[in-house]
Amino acid sequence: MRARGKPIELWWQDEARVGQQGTLTRIWAERGSRPRAPRDQRYDWAYLFGAVCPARDTGAALVLPFADGEAMNLHLAEISRNVTPGAHAVVLLDGAGWHQTGGKLQVPDNISLLHLPAYSPELNPVENIWQFLRQNQLSNRVFDRYTDIVDACCDAWNALTADPGRIRSIATRPWASVTI
Repeated sequence: MRARGKPIELWWQDEARVGQQGTLTRIWAERGSRPRAPRDQRYDWAYLFGAVCPARDTGAALVLPFADGEAMNLHLAEISRNVTPGAHAVVLLDGAGWHQTGGKLQVPDNISLLHLPAYSPELNPVENIWQFLRQNQLSNRVFDRYTDIVDACCDAWNALTADPGRIRSIATRPWASVTI
């Protein structure tokens, strides 16, 4: 057991696709008016791989061009670098094809993977992180180039992690606290 005798951190992981199609959200407008909202018809996007540890109010993310096993390995390495030294992280994630070990994932020694039940996104608080970012940082926008998408994802994630208490307030689940 790699985790025996070590403090345990719960991390939640997921990916979000962000692109030119964008997200439309509600905006304040005078009653009876129809405010304009930009909508792009092009199909370019990036994947925001994100993981949060609500107990520590911290996260680790990468913006990558693909969602595959190689990208997941990069993200696991990034999560590993953000785990408290001497602690062991249990990373909870969905059953996406690139989350399956099958000899392709390189799981760092300070991480164990725990898969959530199939078809249960409501159990993963990172889904609420994506909703928050889309509503507050990534909506009602048109991106001219791929680099604009990447920059917007980075800016949104950095704004999230720079706001003290934000990750904790969005992602804490009373039924998922570690008491050892």
